[in-house]
Amino acid sequence: MAHVISDECIACGACLPECPVDAISEGDIYTIDADLCTDCAACVESCPVEAISAE
Repeated sequence: MAHVISDECIACGACLPECPVDAISEGDIYTIDADLCTDCAACVESCPVEAISAE
């Protein structure tokens, strides 16, 4: 099960370097590619607005 980024995302970029498989893409609201996400949750701790959660 992949993680997802909610509409609460402020596009700060804190999660990008945390993802070991580069599953996160930039945008107005960042997105996580479910096919690449290994569900490691490394990104969850880095999000300052708690916008990342398990799907």
